Amino acid sequence: MGSSSDVPALRRGLAVLGALARRAGPASAATIARELGLPRSTTYHLLAELEAAGFVVHLPAERRYGLGIAAFELGSAYLRHDPLERLAGPVLRKLVDRVGHTAQLGVLHGNELVYLLKERPARPETLVTDVGVRIPAHLPASGRAMLAHLPAAHVRALFPRADAFVLRTDRGPRNLAELRRSLAVERRRGWAVEDGFVTPGFASVAYPVFDHGGRPMAAISVTLRHHCPDEAVVCGRDWPEVADEVRLAAGELTSRIGGRP
Repeated sequence: MGSSSDVPALRRGLAVLGALARRAGPASAATIARELGLPRSTTYHLLAELEAAGFVVHLPAERRYGLGIAAFELGSAYLRHDPLERLAGPVLRKLVDRVGHTAQLGVLHGNELVYLLKERPARPETLVTDVGVRIPAHLPASGRAMLAHLPAAHVRALFPRADAFVLRTDRGPRNLAELRRSLAVERRRGWAVEDGFVTPGFASVAYPVFDHGGRPMAAISVTLRHHCPDEAVVCGRDWPEVADEVRLAAGELTSRIGGRP
């Protein structure tokens, strides 16, 4: 059992995580030390311990620190509890009634997307995605809808190597450069689209759900049948009429959880 002297260190470590979470991007140790009123030596020690545990990632080229995968996993674990699903359930049901297609709620778990909730229309279409299923986050529209609103350094930390870019079909980003180009397009457009990246013959449209700090904490998607005339290429369709409905649903859930777009 730890001694009482461990408590101040724990509090300081949590303060460091809180400082990183409040920032739009990575920060230097000097910035963190100044913000929290800590000695630099103490700050470096805390950052080293947090990095070893996976809660912080060090970016040597930038001499900065950002939140690590363990921090994302902790946030995702919170989101998987009933409150989010109970608030999202009625929103998804109304969305399905409006569009007539399957709607899902997903969250990031490291560099994967986990589906928490799924609502089907009266005549559901067979999908490989279901509650609890994990899919590489760079493929589904829900995953990229959230990745598009994360700092570039965080995306790089989630996909550090080429082997992180697993494909389910012949479509989808194959490396970090391709993913960044896709995210830039979707960030400008406002919504994410995937066309046969997860299941051949299906496409999805997704919008992020934001927390109180304007950070993406979940995403709502609608999946519909779609076949490109040439299966070797992506058609380029983005379904703005479906996106409008998904945007309204994501906005409603953002409001329900006290979030800020």
